Amino acid sequence: MAPVQHIAAEPFTYPKSYSYPPFFSIQPNLQTRLSQFRKWSRLIQRYCRHHHMFKLSLVSALDTPLFKNAELRKRLSLNDALQVVDWMTRDEGGRRAEWIDGGVEAKGGTAWVYWKRPEEWADVIVGWVEDTGLKNTVLTLYELMNGETTLGQGIVARQSRLKLSAHGTPDFHGMDAELFHRSLAVLAKRGKAQVFGSEDQQGIKFF
Repeated sequence: MAPVQHIAAEPFTYPKSYSYPPFFSIQPNLQTRLSQFRKWSRLIQRYCRHHHMFKLSLVSALDTPLFKNAELRKRLSLNDALQVVDWMTRDEGGRRAEWIDGGVEAKGGTAWVYWKRPEEWADVIVGWVEDTGLKNTVLTLYELMNGETTLGQGIVARQSRLKLSAHGTPDFHGMDAELFHRSLAVLAKRGKAQVFGSEDQQGIKFF
């Protein structure tokens, strides 16, 4: 079997605000701070999508380029990063994050970053199934998450690859297993999919 070829990812591009020192300190003015939270939310979502990340450990991420601009010698503090992500978990932040553990009171933790929420992932998955003609076909969980099927090879024509990530694969290829299950649960509730089999050998049929 020929090795799977990935399309090389393009370098991540940062917004203009990333080049301004005040961006790395939460501003006291309410309206300015709200605008700043929105910009940070967009940056975090774009960064995680580009790097195909679904979870974010704030403590581990503080010294990465996401929160640290080496040229400016500026970094968002842990407390400020906590405020940003906590805002993202709320309705006003579009619920684009969800604490897995920790949070503001714990002074750290890990969060889901929802560059797509589970219901949005459900739409992407069912759209891919419909566009590739795989309705009423049983696929294994592995095929969907990690197999060649979702790389545009095997039973799916290369020209049928849709909603590609920066790495040239469907966004849900290599997706976190827990998040994938939650998205499938949305489809099952809608009557669009049925999950069956044991945990290690689960199959999914789409309707």
